[in-house]
Amino acid sequence: MIPDLVRYTNVLSIVGDILKVRASGVGFGDMAIVENWDGRRSLGQVIELDRDVVSLQVFAGGKGLSTRAKVSFLGHPMQVTYSPHILGRVYRGSGVPMDRGPDLSHEPEIPIGGPSVNPMRRTVPRKMIETRVPMIDLFNCLVESQKIPIFSVAGEPYNSLLARIGIQADADVIVFGGLGLIFDDYHFFRSTFEDEGIMGRTVMYVNQASDPIVERLLVPDMALKVAERFAVEEGKRVLVLLTDMTAYADALKEIGIAMERVPSNRGYMGDLYTQLAQRYERACDFKGAGSVTILAVTTMPGDDVTHPVPDNTGYITEGQLYLHHGMIDPFGSLSRLKQQVIGKVTREDHAQVTNAMIRLYSGAQGAKKKQAMAFDLSDFDRKLLRFGRFFVERFMDIHVSMTLNDALDLCWQTLRECFEPDELLVKQSLIDKYYFHAGKQSASAGEVERA
Repeated sequence: MIPDLVRYTNVLSIVGDILKVRASGVGFGDMAIVENWDGRRSLGQVIELDRDVVSLQVFAGGKGLSTRAKVSFLGHPMQVTYSPHILGRVYRGSGVPMDRGPDLSHEPEIPIGGPSVNPMRRTVPRKMIETRVPMIDLFNCLVESQKIPIFSVAGEPYNSLLARIGIQADADVIVFGGLGLIFDDYHFFRSTFEDEGIMGRTVMYVNQASDPIVERLLVPDMALKVAERFAVEEGKRVLVLLTDMTAYADALKEIGIAMERVPSNRGYMGDLYTQLAQRYERACDFKGAGSVTILAVTTMPGDDVTHPVPDNTGYITEGQLYLHHGMIDPFGSLSRLKQQVIGKVTREDHAQVTNAMIRLYSGAQGAKKKQAMAFDLSDFDRKLLRFGRFFVERFMDIHVSMTLNDALDLCWQTLRECFEPDELLVKQSLIDKYYFHAGKQSASAGEVERA
């Protein structure tokens, strides 16, 4: 029996996983317990209100449910356990632990969702999160409180890159949200975090592909709410890793179709932008507290950046990282907050070096095309081609790991190996200070750590 709760029995219809019941005093997003005639119980969530007709998304699905089912509303939205003891734990999309850790049912629970951060509590982001991935730290710095996606296509090693960033980033807490993961991907993340020794400062919320689709919609909210609490109450610098937000958008579309809503672009609902923005806008550098930074994978079906999910995401986030052919593309990637830290909290030569590296790599791509078309190459073209090979090997490989200062030193060494000082178009004061000492401050290219 379910004590102290009103049990509604006037079920109107069951279509797919959507159950409609006539009830009163119910709030949008409230949780409910659906008790079938055979005693089987499952959780549900209110996803639509039409006067006294309440639509529930049943977590366990509508298969086997009868119109004789009884519905009891809990009077509150989805809640998630929050305390310092959740670090090291793995939860399902329903908020239930899926590891064999100790019982935390006595710990306090907090409601997920709610409004985003009061703008008065936000501060201008001025701190960098070093990831030890050269293509990020050098050219598109990850800044605290930034929200930035990794645009990719199926088959690219975006999960490997995301895990590598989680391991190497200088954040206090890692909150991982997996959306529609196959078991192999879930096992990869969990075993990688455990093997690399960061599980003790990580909490995972995982919805697998075989789990109820409604849980896929709850994972980002649970992950971000917990991250927010760690930042505000504990003063932690929290990095939230989400993969894959396209699976989240597809779940929204599937539920919208089941609710017989009129679709918009390519079958997605018209509120897709709002739904994504409500999650991404939780990234924040809190005044007098910690910060929440969001790094989320967004796969592009057919490598189409105009697809509704990456297209809407691009309007919300502060840049993007393009992952193509197993490497971060230096031309398509962008961090709109990098100017907040480059040369201000990083080394004085950072801006000049990165500009020179990108300019010369662009020249190397042009020289490569001339070579492919059998045009005559100048001596400078041959220098550019040599530089282009070094650039790919030393910096673009996502498995390369080094600190930002080591990466800057390696940039100077690479420039010195390929070009004369007057060919760099860099300030003479920086050339005098770094160019002639390149290779002496840090390890040589052959000693660069590879993860």
